[in-house]
Amino acid sequence: MEWNFKNGIPIYTQIIDEMTMRIASGQYKPGDKLESVRDLALDAGVNPNTMQRALAELERRGLVFSERTSGRFVTKDESILKALHEELAGKYFEELTDKLHKIGMSGEEITAAVEKWLGDIR
Repeated sequence: MEWNFKNGIPIYTQIIDEMTMRIASGQYKPGDKLESVRDLALDAGVNPNTMQRALAELERRGLVFSERTSGRFVTKDESILKALHEELAGKYFEELTDKLHKIGMSGEEITAAVEKWLGDIR
């Protein structure tokens, strides 16, 4: 999998964001075993300590869990995954509406545009 890091943002936070998106999108499915820290770090081209730091944060958030001697796995907890989807959706809607407000669209215009767009993709 490809990793694209941006300057000016800590790498470990970018890893957290990328892994979160991979979990939310189903690229990593519930219960999937993750590669080892070393393999993930090698794939991403980062120091294993950086990858370990990111994985520890994902574990703290409940998105992954460790099993002694077996490795790390993606959570199977549907409530955590549902909350993740809602959190990401809220974040993206907020970013979208903020940008649309900045170009002068009203709330009603944004609602109409979203409804039209949803109608076009159905």
